[in-house]
Formats: sequence, C-alpha cells, structure tokens
Amino acid sequence: MPTLEGLEEAGLDKIPDLSIAQMRFELTLDAQSAKELKVDQAEVKRQLLDKIKAGFMTQLYREVSAELKLPLNNSVLEEMEAKNKEEIEKLTEAIANAEKNDGESEVREAMVKKCEYLTSIGSREEALKMLKETLDKTNTTGHKLDLHFHLIRLGFFFNDNKIITLNLEKAKELIELGGDWDRRNRLKVYTGLYAMSVRNFKEAADNFLDTVSTFTSYELMDYHTFIKYTIISAMLALDRKELTKKVVEGADINEVLHELPLFKSYIFSLYNAQYAEFFVALAEVEGIFKGDRQLAAHTHYYIREMRVRSYAQLLESYSSLTVTYMANSFGVSDRYIDRELSRFISAGALNAKIDKVGGIIQTNRPDQKNWQYQSVIKQGDLLLNRIQKLSRVITI
Repeated sequence: MPTLEGLEEAGLDKIPDLSIAQMRFELTLDAQSAKELKVDQAEVKRQLLDKIKAGFMTQLYREVSAELKLPLNNSVLEEMEAKNKEEIEKLTEAIANAEKNDGESEVREAMVKKCEYLTSIGSREEALKMLKETLDKTNTTGHKLDLHFHLIRLGFFFNDNKIITLNLEKAKELIELGGDWDRRNRLKVYTGLYAMSVRNFKEAADNFLDTVSTFTSYELMDYHTFIKYTIISAMLALDRKELTKKVVEGADINEVLHELPLFKSYIFSLYNAQYAEFFVALAEVEGIFKGDRQLAAHTHYYIREMRVRSYAQLLESYSSLTVTYMANSFGVSDRYIDRELSRFISAGALNAKIDKVGGIIQTNRPDQKNWQYQSVIKQGDLLLNRIQKLSRVITI
C-alpha cells in the first residue's frame, strides 16, 4: 500500500479539478435524494461557485449559472474574462519566445502550460485545440502519454466518453512502444475508472487490483476512494476463489479497511455468510452509488446483481431449505424473499424452484457437462447461420 502522507505529490496536477464535476452532479439531485444522501446542496453550491470564482473559470461560470438558473454577475464575469485574457496572452508570448530563443523541449513545456491553463478555466474547445497542437510537436513517448492522460481527464470532467476511449486507445498503443512503470500503472487506473463508469466491473476490478500497491493517480481520486472502487468492482466481478485471494486476504486492501468500516462489513459479511449484516451494508453501498457521478447510473443494476449473488451463495449450500429460514438469514420477511426469488428464478438468474404450498425452496444445480453441450450446440447454430449468410453474399 502506498504511504498516504505526502504521496499525492507523486500524482499529476489536478487539472481539471474533478471535484468540480462531482459538485455539479450533486446539484442535479432532486431535493428528496439530496436529503436521503445528506447532501447539503446550498453548501455544495457555495463551494462550487467559490472554486469557480477563485480559479477565474469563465466558461464554467456561464455553464453552472445556467444550470442553476442563477443570474450572471457581470462585474465578476468581466473580471474573470480580463484575467483569462491576461494569462492567455502571457502564455502565448512565452511560447513565441521559446520558439525564437530556446529548443523543442522549452517550446513543448510552454505549450503544456497553456494547455493546463485553458483546461483549468473550463475552456473545453480551446483546450482540446491546444492539446492537439502540443501533441503534434511532442516526440517522446512519455510526454505524449502525459498529454493523453490530460485528455482522458478532460473527458472524465465533461463526461465525454468519445474523448476518453479515443485517448485510452492511443495511450495503450504508446505504452507498448516503451512506457515506463509509473505510466503503465497510471494507465491501468484510468482504464479501470472508465470501465467502471460504463458498467464493465470485471475490467475495472482487474485493472484496479493490479495497482493497489502502486497507486499514485491522485489527480483522479484519493486512495480511499480508489480502494472503495476496487472493492465495489471486485465484489461483483470476481468469483469466490479470486475474491478470497485478492480482496479478503489482500494485505494492501486489509491495511486500509480499518478506516473504511462499511466496506469491511460489506466484504466480510458476504464472505462469512452473515447475510442480514450484508443486506444492511449493501443498503449503505447503494447510497454511495446514488451520490457518486461515476456510479449513479448503475445503482439498480449493481444492487440487483449483488442480491442475486448473495441468494445464490446461500442456495448453493443446500439442496432445499424453507422460505422462512432464508428470510430469517437475510433479516427480511417471508413475503419479500418469496417475491425476490420468484422474480430472479423466472429471469433465469437463480437455479431453484419454490414449492408455494410447502414453503420450500429447492435448488437445481446445473449439470456442467450438459450446459457445455448446449452451449456448443447454440454456438454451432450461430456459426452455421453466419456461414450460410456469407455464402449467399458470395454467390450474389
């Protein structure tokens, strides 16, 4: 596990400031959700506007004012615009001086500073244009990677998946040409964060777990948030054997869990089959999802899948059990369990059937060989259909 004190200096500059994007998300919550999640929207609004004004973020000031239906303060806007103009002129002049008097390295550094400034004030299109110009004049692999990381963060800030995916692919290509250890690890964190944001929890878990002991991407998130994301992804994506090895027995994760009691309960209650405690922890995790801009869209899916996982884990231990026993195990009513299981069984998510008269749940353990046989037949039929379609095209 990285040493937390002072290690944030090992990360890149927080440009753009992703906490602003989170604040904007929190201000989109309806009043009831904000109350349930204990989000003080008035305080969030104050902090957001203070950050925007302190950073002279002219474009963001316009956008946020429109989002919040706030009147623009013309004197504040004029001050911001004047400051932006002054700084951009200085940075443009520095580039010109470097081109006239210095070498390629100094020119690139001057251009990077202008990229960073344009990004920091929320000038998206100008920043994208400047980053492209800088990339065109950058020759070394490491510096190109840093610019692609910058572009990926810009994509995260504005929720632009096109920018993120394009630059992740380019970064992966560059890494194969000789990226150093630090940049390889950074790329895994960026890849994992994007994968999680688009509901690919398996890819997220694999990338996050590879970097638990080497994490330095503080420009994206703090270490505790990173561990939370790692646990959230791994709990859904990994089978019990992998989860045991990489999370339950993972030294680096366990070292932090005493500071994250909810996630400690979340992991070990399911692992130790303490299902009632697990349901309580899962309800709290649901709240975290709803209040996180990267996770909110996947709340219903994730919570449902984790319920299925916990039900399946209990059912795997028995050939049959009563509805009452299962309800008591999860700390819920018989009616709730009956309704839940009926829905998941009919959807094919659980291998079981319910005897309504006797109040008994009988498990149907799938025959692995039969399943493999049926899968081969199904895939074979699909292949034959495609070959037939192809043959007709060729004939024509």
